Amino acid sequence: MAMDLKSITELSEQITSKILDWISSPLFYSQLSLILLATILAFSFSSALKRHSPIFRDEPKEGSLQFLRHGIYQIRDLLFPLFIIIFLGIAIDLSDFFIKQSALVRIFEGFAVVLMIYSIITRFVSNLLFKSLLKWIAIPIAMLHIFDQLGTVINYLQSMFIEIGNIRISAYGIVRVLIFGSILFWLGRVSNRAGQKIIRQQEQLDMGTREVFAKLFQVALFMVIFLLLLQVMGVNITALAVFGGALGVGLGFGLQSIASNFISGIILLLDRSLAVGDFIELADGRKGSIRELNMRSTTLETFDGKDIMVPNEQFITTSFINWTHKNKKQRYSIEFQVAYSTDLHKLFDLLRKVVSSHPKVLSGPDLPIEERPDAEICGFGDSGVNILIEFWMEGIDDGEYRVGGDLYLMIWDALKENQIEIPFPQREIKIIKVGEGVKL
Repeated sequence: MAMDLKSITELSEQITSKILDWISSPLFYSQLSLILLATILAFSFSSALKRHSPIFRDEPKEGSLQFLRHGIYQIRDLLFPLFIIIFLGIAIDLSDFFIKQSALVRIFEGFAVVLMIYSIITRFVSNLLFKSLLKWIAIPIAMLHIFDQLGTVINYLQSMFIEIGNIRISAYGIVRVLIFGSILFWLGRVSNRAGQKIIRQQEQLDMGTREVFAKLFQVALFMVIFLLLLQVMGVNITALAVFGGALGVGLGFGLQSIASNFISGIILLLDRSLAVGDFIELADGRKGSIRELNMRSTTLETFDGKDIMVPNEQFITTSFINWTHKNKKQRYSIEFQVAYSTDLHKLFDLLRKVVSSHPKVLSGPDLPIEERPDAEICGFGDSGVNILIEFWMEGIDDGEYRVGGDLYLMIWDALKENQIEIPFPQREIKIIKVGEGVKL
């Protein structure tokens, strides 16, 4: 035991002596000087870019490609780690060429890579769970690479495996799939969100075309991610194609409804019969504005805050009403009765004036006569004259454009002010005397 302790002490003294000799050697200070020079240059270049480059100096305001410009602006926090990695790489080449040694510079370059990874995770990853996973996985991997122990860990994980027939599953394979699968999934979500936002901001394209390109981009992106994940898993894509053909026949029957909805969604986007913002009324009476066009279904948002998920196939196989697709102007009507004693000529002028005074009702001499507010007789009832009011407005009579209720109240006030009667249901009874009896 004493011998073991003595050996350990001697080994520690030898290591300490070698470290002290190395720290006091010109080679150490030469590498340290290169590291300081690389740090100063990286700080100077990153500071100069932040001060003088408009894309990094000023936070982007509203405008074209605002999302992309904001993403580039956020990269300003990565300029220093990026430049220090670049200059330390140059310092490694210089150190190897002049002093034949670059171990210290390589260690600092590894720490710069760790700083870069930490900055990316902190700045661009918003999901707390995924951010924690990256910090506990990506940074340890970078540290292992710095101290040249990553290969040892990989070999150890590869030695832990199980075999099922011709299939070999190792711990390294599982870890690799989990790590790269998570990264690909995150990159897919970020790229999909960013790509679709950029496409939808292209105002030179109409809304239907933008939606088509957005959905095609989404499909293409997930296909690429799926193929990359297969490569990470080590699956032979050529063999998968043969298996996929046989599997596709079987799934075609079981998933035909999903495939039908997907193809229907593409057709709807291509023929432009639907667009985000259109107000749709289905055959069963449900209605709402299109908030989202997905690959499988369309989301209708009602005015009372509910979402209706409609399979895309329903828009192909059944009829529906698109209230606002080609023309947002809609015509509405109001009906009520007035007493037979009413001066209708005076009433009609009064009603046209009242309806035209509402700010959301379209009115004015510049409009075609058929779009101006109008009042007319639509029939004679048992108790009074039936009056019909017609008016046009931009939008659906609900939500922020809810006009009908306002007009009823305005008409009520106008009728009371001008002493115009809205009749109650009434019956006339006659009593006729026949002889000594009474006949009703």
